[in-house]
Amino acid sequence: MKDSILIVAGENSGEKYGADLVHQFKKLQPSFSFFGIGGKHMEKEGVHLLYPIDALSIVGGIEVISHLPRVRKIFNRIKKEIELQKPVVSVLIDSPDFNLRLAKKLKKLSIPVLYYISPTVWAWRKRRLLGIKKTVERMMLIFPFEEKIYKEHKIPAVYVGHPLKERVKVSLSKEEFLQSYGFVPEKKLIALLPGSRRSELKYHIPVLLKAIKKIKKEYAAQFVLILAESLEENLLTNFFFPHSDELKVVTGHSYEAIASSDLALSACGTANLEAALLETPVISFYRIAPISYHIGVRFVSIKNYSIVNILARKRIIPELIQKDFTPENIFQEAKKILDSEKARSEMIEDFKKIKQILGDDSASKNTAQELERLIMQKAT
Repeated sequence: MKDSILIVAGENSGEKYGADLVHQFKKLQPSFSFFGIGGKHMEKEGVHLLYPIDALSIVGGIEVISHLPRVRKIFNRIKKEIELQKPVVSVLIDSPDFNLRLAKKLKKLSIPVLYYISPTVWAWRKRRLLGIKKTVERMMLIFPFEEKIYKEHKIPAVYVGHPLKERVKVSLSKEEFLQSYGFVPEKKLIALLPGSRRSELKYHIPVLLKAIKKIKKEYAAQFVLILAESLEENLLTNFFFPHSDELKVVTGHSYEAIASSDLALSACGTANLEAALLETPVISFYRIAPISYHIGVRFVSIKNYSIVNILARKRIIPELIQKDFTPENIFQEAKKILDSEKARSEMIEDFKKIKQILGDDSASKNTAQELERLIMQKAT
């Protein structure tokens, strides 16, 4: 029987990073097998999936509470599989609400934890560092400013670079993309990125629909909605989403869609950074259940929510959070960007600086090497 490695990713972006990591690790150690939670990209790399990623795609305190029975069932299944397969090491990717709890179980079973993508302890819930120090063997950092935090707390951590740098690439030119999807070159193209969770669609799409109507009154604009690969297109019908010639849904060629757009309206998260790396002006937004927000905001220790602004150390893209996320505010911020070449140019210049901050495109390779070292250390 092959030596096995547990790998758990509960987010659409995280499972892509997991797939890249598995791919790079197999170049170093092809005899190992992987099992855990992920998506189609990890499955394509040979990972045996116990659950798909949408099983863990939950956001907000109230949402988590309502899904506790399902989460508990998943956790218990994972525990049984760990005890059965006895993995030599584990890789936990982001999803801290689930993975930090799992890390405690793995620690008790003497299974080393390599944690890829640190929880946002620099933004909120800094006390998580205490649990990380007790349960995580090695933390893989994707932002350079995180190194100082882990060093101060004497937690073994390695800055490996950001995995998006190796993923964000386009295979079609703007002209080819517009032609392939039937967009009119003379019209403004605006990309909508509502998020990768069902709950995000619920809170974001109704507001975006109203914002679209306002923008179309002022501009000859067309819209492309980029649907996360972890979501099914038929979900959009639940939100009475109008399918028309001027609004198309894209699941493939998502980077081409962003790169070809004059503006992106994006939920806070990975998509903000993707737009920045593709040098497309972006407006960020986010909304969750009101009670979840009012509970959580008390623990937030940062002024900016978008990782783009955090990396820039200043607000370079607009942030419309919770009550500020309205159709009128979206329209006004979009107008500022669409009407001003100066505003667009300044934003893009700042994006170029962020690219430099994030370094080269070898995060997956670096993490695979750290995983191999961890295994070798355990063997000696």
